[in-house]
Amino acid sequence: MSSASPVTSTPILRTALIASGVAAVVLAAVAAVIGGVLKGAPGVWSGLIGALIAVVFGAITAGSILIANRWFGQELYVQLFFAIVMGGWFLKLGLFVVLILVLRGQPWLEPVVFFWSLLAGVLVSLAIDGVVFLKMRLPHVSDTSLPTVAPDDVAPAAGERNPSDRGHDADSGNSHV
Repeated sequence: MSSASPVTSTPILRTALIASGVAAVVLAAVAAVIGGVLKGAPGVWSGLIGALIAVVFGAITAGSILIANRWFGQELYVQLFFAIVMGGWFLKLGLFVVLILVLRGQPWLEPVVFFWSLLAGVLVSLAIDGVVFLKMRLPHVSDTSLPTVAPDDVAPAAGERNPSDRGHDADSGNSHV
């Protein structure tokens, strides 16, 4: 692991995760109450599960980016970053397929309540991400370091010719007028 300065997107992702967690609690309560009023106990469970799935799936992407950012500054950072983030996406895809196959046809699941709570969770997660990303200030070019010395400012080593010492017939790529 690197002791390099943290990636500038880390506070943004943490804020999005915290806000999503708070919204998940509120959404789960609302989905459970509405599901309970409409369909009884199966509606409560369907609302809770739909909200939970939406929040967990949203958190996997942000969490995988935060985990991948721990290797910032390492030689293999880019490869590790994309491997971890893509792994998170494949994990989400696999989990989604398994969950849908397992939950399909369960007698205690109300499909309509489940669908609407899942959809509400996705929309709330997108809205939170949008607001957080719009409110946070991130430089257009971040996590870079500029050279401290211009190559033209360095004196030539012993035995090297200075570009200005070349004859006018030498092709330096620059026109001398």
